[in-house]
Amino acid sequence: MKQILGVILIILGVVYFSLKGFQYTTQEKVLDIGPIEASAQQEKQVLPYSPVIGGAIILGGVVLLMLGVKQKS
Repeated sequence: MKQILGVILIILGVVYFSLKGFQYTTQEKVLDIGPIEASAQQEKQVLPYSPVIGGAIILGGVVLLMLGVKQKS
């Protein structure tokens, strides 16, 4: 069981490292005077995650994988 969880954590850690954040666009009303309307598109960015967290996830997976191998033998 520990080996399966370790492999899953390693895969999640690699996926976590590959995420570089993402951008999305919102449309906001800037001006609304009677029949005149003006809107602007604004790009917002979600910052990438800390690589320390990804490393910790991978390290935890490796430790669980090693504990599972030790226990089996």
